[in-house]
Amino acid sequence: GYDARGVAAHIGALRRFIKVGAVDLLVAELGLYAVRPDLEGLGIPQLMRVMYPVLQELGVPFGFGTVRHALRQHIARLLGRPGLATIVSGVRVRSTLREVHLDTPPTRIEDVLIVVLPIGRSMSDWPTGTIIDRNG
Repeated sequence: GYDARGVAAHIGALRRFIKVGAVDLLVAELGLYAVRPDLEGLGIPQLMRVMYPVLQELGVPFGFGTVRHALRQHIARLLGRPGLATIVSGVRVRSTLREVHLDTPPTRIEDVLIVVLPIGRSMSDWPTGTIIDRNG
């Protein structure tokens, strides 16, 4: 988003399928978050409120993102109002590496926190599973 001083904040959204357990699921994967330093402390809740209508226009049931465990308290505090998002733990995320080498596996599995934003469906509709495959 912009204000009188220019770019105020940014968040990227990628409309894609992921696989949660055995369920293929359309999501808007969120990432590349940034807030201008003079606006820190105001950013995530406001940015999520602004982003929510955009996610609705994308026609996705959920927004999805990942954060490191060390950021749990920080992200929980910043997400603000109850119901805006749910932090899910105990789920690993598998992704394909950008560069593939013969001596290493082509994928990585991360133990991260999952942040789920219910957009077109309720949180009770989020599938259960212990692994999310980003490659659908």
